[in-house]
Amino acid sequence: MPQPQEFHYRLPQRLAGARPGIHPGSGLGAGADFVTHARLHDRPDPRRLDLRASLRNLNGEWLVRVHRQNASIAVHLLVDVSASMAFGASASKLEIAARFAQALGHSTWRADDALGLVAFDAQPRDDLFLPARRGRGVGDEIASLLRSCETRAGGIEGLEQAALRLAGRRGLVFLMSDFHWPLDRLGAVLDRLGPAMVVPMVVWDPAETEPPADNAIARLRDAETGRLRTLWLRPALRERWRERVAARRDELEALFRHHRLRPFLCAGGFEAEAMTRYFLELQR
Repeated sequence: MPQPQEFHYRLPQRLAGARPGIHPGSGLGAGADFVTHARLHDRPDPRRLDLRASLRNLNGEWLVRVHRQNASIAVHLLVDVSASMAFGASASKLEIAARFAQALGHSTWRADDALGLVAFDAQPRDDLFLPARRGRGVGDEIASLLRSCETRAGGIEGLEQAALRLAGRRGLVFLMSDFHWPLDRLGAVLDRLGPAMVVPMVVWDPAETEPPADNAIARLRDAETGRLRTLWLRPALRERWRERVAARRDELEALFRHHRLRPFLCAGGFEAEAMTRYFLELQR
């Protein structure tokens, strides 16, 4: 079997956590980030004894080095499984989500983080819910659920209810959708997820963002409602198609920027190296 993709991620802010991990932690313990000195009597750990600091201490007390401990976190994939996500020319958007889930599972396993799944269409999909847990095969299990799930009509209402499962929790949330619904209520959902770091993943297929190159009669089906329309794809209509796609992209970017988030675009596929670059650029 092919080796699963892997990307490297790290949260920019400090989080509290009792379990050691790779992310900046706010608690004290075994780590590389020096904080202060403490008396050996208060923190009886001779392994952390600092002889130079102890000799300089005016009170003649033995001093130990105190460090911050890196923490492990919970990672959640909050994914849209509505009918429009079943669309795709070479691979459906749900298949792209499944491939990402496999890469995410491998990456969280290597980082010793917990991984969970919360899915929604017009309502939360309890049949696809998976609480966060650690394990090498969690990503494959999520991918299998996404590939075999039944798609139905969706909407922002499903996301609003599904986000309640994660409201107030810290950690990392990948919000994966094509966002093919009105955006006026999305800001409130992002605020609800606010304690966590949210990575919006916009999944678009090239067949929906770029019109055919030549004039043609096309029968187009709305992926959510199933409604059919017949259009003559003349040059003016193709240009309007591109303008609407560009306007939608700008609208999404402006909304996420207002909430200090940076979207990650999956256009026909997922590249682990691009996700690694995404997190590296957040550290700058």
